[in-house]
Amino acid sequence: MSPLYPATEELEKEILTLTEKNRQVAKAIEYAKTKHEGQFRKTGEPYIVHPLWVALKLAEMKLDIPTVVAGVLHDVVEDTDASLEEIEKLFGKEIALIVDGLTKLDKHKFRSKDEANAENFRKLLLATAKDIRTLIVKLVDRLDNMRSLGIFPPEKQRRIAKETLLVYAPLSHLLGIWEIKSQLEDLAFKYLYPEEYERVKTFVGRARKELEEYLKKYIIPPLKLELEKAGIRGEIKYRSKHLYSIWEKTKRKGISLEEVHDILGVRVITDTVAECYSTLGIVHQLWKPVAGKFKDYISTPKPNLYQSLHTTVVGPKGRWVEFQIRTWDMHYIAEKGIAAHWAYKQGRRPKPQEERIAQALRELVESFNNPHEYKEITERLRSELEKEIFVYTPKGDIIALPKDATPVDFAYAIHTELGNHCVGAKVDGRLVPLDYKLKTGERVEILTSPHKKPSPEWLKFVKTAKAKQRIKQFLRKELEKTLLAEGKKIWKTISAKYNLSLEEVLQKTKKSEKEFLLQLSQGKLSEKWVLSLLSPQRVGEKEEEGAKSEGILDWKEFKGIKYTVASCCHPLPGEEVKAVIQKGKGLVIHSRNCPNLKNLEKIAPEKVFTIRWTQKGLFPVPLRVVAYDYIGLLGDISSIFAQKGVNIVKAETSSRGDRAYLNIVGLFKDYNHLKEVESAILKLPKVLGVKRI
Repeated sequence: MSPLYPATEELEKEILTLTEKNRQVAKAIEYAKTKHEGQFRKTGEPYIVHPLWVALKLAEMKLDIPTVVAGVLHDVVEDTDASLEEIEKLFGKEIALIVDGLTKLDKHKFRSKDEANAENFRKLLLATAKDIRTLIVKLVDRLDNMRSLGIFPPEKQRRIAKETLLVYAPLSHLLGIWEIKSQLEDLAFKYLYPEEYERVKTFVGRARKELEEYLKKYIIPPLKLELEKAGIRGEIKYRSKHLYSIWEKTKRKGISLEEVHDILGVRVITDTVAECYSTLGIVHQLWKPVAGKFKDYISTPKPNLYQSLHTTVVGPKGRWVEFQIRTWDMHYIAEKGIAAHWAYKQGRRPKPQEERIAQALRELVESFNNPHEYKEITERLRSELEKEIFVYTPKGDIIALPKDATPVDFAYAIHTELGNHCVGAKVDGRLVPLDYKLKTGERVEILTSPHKKPSPEWLKFVKTAKAKQRIKQFLRKELEKTLLAEGKKIWKTISAKYNLSLEEVLQKTKKSEKEFLLQLSQGKLSEKWVLSLLSPQRVGEKEEEGAKSEGILDWKEFKGIKYTVASCCHPLPGEEVKAVIQKGKGLVIHSRNCPNLKNLEKIAPEKVFTIRWTQKGLFPVPLRVVAYDYIGLLGDISSIFAQKGVNIVKAETSSRGDRAYLNIVGLFKDYNHLKEVESAILKLPKVLGVKRI
């Protein structure tokens, strides 16, 4: 046998010992041996050693009997004449469903290998959404395949290693199965970056020996003595970072291997939670803690169930030493993650974390743009796994959010009304602003006021689609309410002036009351148009309905609403602008720094909105140029306007003493166009200044 596997008989014996000679496990082993008889792996071993190794690993992880049996049978339907119906008849529906999730579809049904891979991976994710044990078996299966990757050509090695690093290792992290994640990453590292792998391996080998001597001499003896004095039966172990995590840290932080200080740390495992905190106190008494390096994952566990106390201290000779302190139960969960909740004899115990993962996988599969492209699916999955953070409600429930999400995103994730009325937030007990970027593991409490309303400014920092949708929905309703109120005022004036009936207008226009009032307030319908419709003889000529707006606001929710450009500041597309709801004019666009806008914001802030204006066209802007007077000044400036493609529609000049003042109105495309012209004018030797007026 190769060094990868013990003899078949030894594998069988170990599995049955760990499962207490369970009859169903024994039956599955005999069935699989019969079905795989005569089959061999690429390594030359009988094929049966692979499913037996997978089952042994699952049994060592203390998974329940159905999972171990599924591990034994995971390849029989795909690689032998066994059927799912037969598996269900012999071993039950629960095991058959797990095996089905792990069985690849017939490759002859697909147009390409990529399409087959995509459909098989979608099938795996959907099966996992129904039963998370499917993915646990798949991860152990992938681990064994990675162990034997060396027999394949380099190109295949790199392809499988890359897929492992980008997809299966993150999935292991999602489930919190540390022992599988670290092995998958190190094996993938070995084949993807062989030179770097050997360099890190050699360095760690040397550094570990020196660090062990340091810990044995300066750290372990005093800690052991103090624990004994306190009556704590704590087991002290070394904790070594795996090779890929060390290399990844050097790349992420731009540091050398010599600058990685946590290659080897100390792990203390105690019997009770109380002893964990007592041990922490002892550690901090012995050595000075490093500020900002303490994390309490016992009172606030990570979403993947991980619990421990983390601290870093300054040991003898100024060397930093990392400590992890946990109970034996916490240690088991830290190594096994969600798999710990499928332990033998414990029965099925689905957890909220499993339900969250299942829901996330279902939503992910449903959102794929092209479900037949394997690359798109795996890249999307990796992106989603990297982007997600997990925070806690005050009651301890877990909320999944995208990376850089804010308290506002959190509030809307809980309930729309909580988001609509949030005024602030507390994160881990401290007040934070609404645009604070949340981090995994933080506990969030939302502060509310019945008088608070969503602000357009929130759209600048929220990350979730739900928060954006709810904020825009609220703003649309508020805008509509304001416009309706303006429309009612306008109609009241018109109807009183001409003794007109609203019912008659609605009947003739075939519009609803709401539609009519909105168009009236936006300037799409005018007083003259209403009169021409009801009493043509009272006006000289009929006005066109709904004079078309020349501009387009790049805020889709307000598309179609008429707007005008403020004559006080002459804004241009491309600069920072705001829009004001104004009676009879719809929206009026102002430059963000316009003094008139500042006053309007103080008087009626609810009528002011931040927008992005992207209209294409030519817009008149008046400029004032001040220069020392000389013959040809106007000609030089006119030449610049011509070179920059600006048509002059009006020009006035005056002079006082040796100074010349030119007021020029030009047609500009956008803000950048204006700045180009201003910059060119300022380069003229005798020009003192140029500004928009």
